[in-house]
Amino acid sequence: MSMMSGAAVPAAWPERIRALARGELEPVVPRRAATVLLLRDTAAADSGPAVHMLRRRASMAFAAGAYAFPGGGVDPRDERPVRWAGPALDDWAGLLGVDPAAAQAVVCAAVRETFEESGVLLAGPDGGTVVADTTGGDWEADRAALVAHDLAFADFLDRRGLVLRTDLLRPFARWITPEFEERRYDTWFFLAALPAGQLTRDVSGEADRTAWLRPADAVAGYDRGELTMLPPTITMLRDLLPHGSAAAALAAAPGRDLAPVIATATVDEAGAVVLTWPGHEEFTRTAPGGEER
Repeated sequence: MSMMSGAAVPAAWPERIRALARGELEPVVPRRAATVLLLRDTAAADSGPAVHMLRRRASMAFAAGAYAFPGGGVDPRDERPVRWAGPALDDWAGLLGVDPAAAQAVVCAAVRETFEESGVLLAGPDGGTVVADTTGGDWEADRAALVAHDLAFADFLDRRGLVLRTDLLRPFARWITPEFEERRYDTWFFLAALPAGQLTRDVSGEADRTAWLRPADAVAGYDRGELTMLPPTITMLRDLLPHGSAAAALAAAPGRDLAPVIATATVDEAGAVVLTWPGHEEFTRTAPGGEER
């Protein structure tokens, strides 16, 4: 499969696409997931906000070596009731296009995964506050227990008397992994500003590097082929380019199209594969019949 810039396209895709076209491949049901673009303003007023990114370890089964945002799959326990600040659950369900239970799980996963992978927690003692510091040993013990699935997120919040600050999240996009991928995710992307007083930490076991990058710099690195990213990641970064501050990006998020983006593939009589992401022509890939390129 041809590669362009820093796009991460698995080499196994062309043959899996052909197998799907022959009816020999049963698509995996996508797992719901959530990803958060944490934003913070930079010192230069005109340089735009920076976004927190992780580089996935080369040993990872999915998107190895690619730059990504904190996030991950929904835990079934994310449906447990929690103290909730922000839009009502029915409103979130309408925004995300799922039932209320699934909406709560996706929103909880967004906050939980952000805490697990960066140490940043979008929760507070009440609906108008956010915890100011999560760097202590007791916080780290709870974070590690969440990562190990020894602690449910609802129990973590309840024990600490915390309210989930869903009003700090802005839905930004939704992408679904193609039918021919072995590991599939139905992923909602959210924006959130780094809460005052909190710091990101290099704690993700899935990453070998973390960095705050200006979207323009990350896009330039991708275009030079220096930074590898999956199509939704580079798309999110390009969509941030017009915004001069974190607040401006969050203010522009309402009303964005949250219809799921999913790649489609065609196979001609010679076995040539054409892979496209509707509305995102830059990611079109081709593989001639009988070979991968």
